[in-house]
Amino acid sequence: MGKHKTRKKTKKRLNQDLIRTDVWSLLATPTQKYQLLLTIDEYRQYLKPLVLIINAQWVNLASLPAKERVNVVEKMIHATATNPNPKHKYYQKVINKYPSFRKFPSYLRRAAIADALGIVSSFQTRYYQWQSGERKRRDARPPRLSATCNTYPTLYKGQQVKYGANYCTVDLKIWNGSDWVWTNSIQVKSHGGRRHLTVNNKMQSPTLVVNRNRCQLSMPIAIGKIERQERDYVASVDLGINNAATCSIVGRDGTVKARQFINPSRDIDRRNQRRMMIAKKSQQTQRITTQKLPRGFCRGIYRKSSNINLEIARTVARKIIDFAKTHSVKVIVLENLSGWKAKAGRRGSLLKQKFHLWCHRKIVELLTDRWNEIGGVVQAVNPKYTSAYAFDGSGKVKRSQMNYSLLRFTTGKNYNADLNASYNIGARYWYNIIIGDKHFSRVFEGKCSHDTLRTPVTLGTLRSLVTAA
Repeated sequence: MGKHKTRKKTKKRLNQDLIRTDVWSLLATPTQKYQLLLTIDEYRQYLKPLVLIINAQWVNLASLPAKERVNVVEKMIHATATNPNPKHKYYQKVINKYPSFRKFPSYLRRAAIADALGIVSSFQTRYYQWQSGERKRRDARPPRLSATCNTYPTLYKGQQVKYGANYCTVDLKIWNGSDWVWTNSIQVKSHGGRRHLTVNNKMQSPTLVVNRNRCQLSMPIAIGKIERQERDYVASVDLGINNAATCSIVGRDGTVKARQFINPSRDIDRRNQRRMMIAKKSQQTQRITTQKLPRGFCRGIYRKSSNINLEIARTVARKIIDFAKTHSVKVIVLENLSGWKAKAGRRGSLLKQKFHLWCHRKIVELLTDRWNEIGGVVQAVNPKYTSAYAFDGSGKVKRSQMNYSLLRFTTGKNYNADLNASYNIGARYWYNIIIGDKHFSRVFEGKCSHDTLRTPVTLGTLRSLVTAA
């Protein structure tokens, strides 16, 4: 029964459309960048009156389907041969004030209308919630409609954007101050995750993002559905402090096929060095000034340390995926550590700092997103007793006082603590598939008797179950 439920959840997750966004960096010349900035300003100027018009007509628009709203608003403001007298006269005053709006491209006009509809819809929803009493504070002020929107235009393929050979260049239709013209062959410096090259993936309409610091296309990619084959093995992963990740391939019958330690120690040392620099500088500053540290103290070092920590999470997630792909598994099993907080270590101690810098949630987030893209499934199991009991079923273990990454079984056998935990994580997943464990993914917080599993599931439990069958 548990197996049927898990497969049903897996199919439901795979049927959902996945959209991932790559950032394409553009190498624009100073002249091209200036014209791109003019295009952004022109788009935002065009968007302002649309927000006010749609908000005034929201009573008539709210009941319409999302696809029909754009057409209805366009008929209100845009004069054509079949629609010589648009309904909304206010917009004619805007046209007289900004004659450039007469030349505004039709596809970009529809993109601006869609943006304005989203802005007004969000405001109306938040305002209704405020009127209904859903407020963070009793004296919270009502939300305000902002007509000054710092949004960026969406470009439609063939109308506002064209791609060169191998997507190395792009042609964009931009506003040069007097007319809408094509600027040719803007070099693409990088393509982000290069998801557009994957078979079955489809490129969507990109967003032009240009400001003082960057010039890029935000390229959404619709991920093609991939069905990975069901197998009798899973990749169980124990995320830890001593080793960033310990992986093992655990079979349905309790067989351990492979194992791997993942520990980007070089990046960890670089991160810790910067944290020690911050600690030393803060001690020296407080000793000299005898005051609290100023706001923004060591901002640059904090930023570098955080970026290194993010790179550690990316490296660990990537290596876990490579390990799972090497052994052709579909499911990656982790411990459910959401909401977990470390209780060990005094404030300001090195142990407390280790727990504070532990980026396990970021690893899980990156791993889940990337693994789902290629048809895999990430499952979380209850972390209770995965490290406290021996995988062979011999009972509780005792950690070494000299090296906390080692433990001793009651039989006298010494073993790696992280490997022992990874075996038990995989065993708990298979136990749920075979038997159906109601404590499969529950996180224990209380001390009541019902919060404690009477018989912890280990790899030995799984092997005994298979032997008995």
